Amino acid sequence: QVQLVESGGGLVQAGASLTLSCAFSGRTFSTYGMGWFRQAPGKEREFVSAISWGGQPRYSDSAKGRFTISKDNAKKMVYLQMTSLELSDTAVYYCAADLSGYGGGIKDRYRYWGQGTQVTVSS
Repeated sequence: QVQLVESGGGLVQAGASLTLSCAFSGRTFSTYGMGWFRQAPGKEREFVSAISWGGQPRYSDSAKGRFTISKDNAKKMVYLQMTSLELSDTAVYYCAADLSGYGGGIKDRYRYWGQGTQVTVSS
């Protein structure tokens, strides 16, 4: 059984940086694709970034150039470094695990999800 626990969310001002962390418990972390999604109030959950089992990163257009995804196989951790945060980045951020290892942008491919961490960007 896989469990994911996100941390690192908070209230920041526009233009600030924040790093989210996701702790993975379970076996064979290195074979999973890992993703970050977010959901703002009244909106659908959307793809932010993902990393394949082999370390290939993928980003949404809104995240490209501002966010960086990384993982530490030894620690079973995934990180999302967010810079130049904007008001539109306000959302609950979810970590997810893709059993296939691909780590793409389609949320239905992800089998396991964390509970989410709130990120609020203020002006």
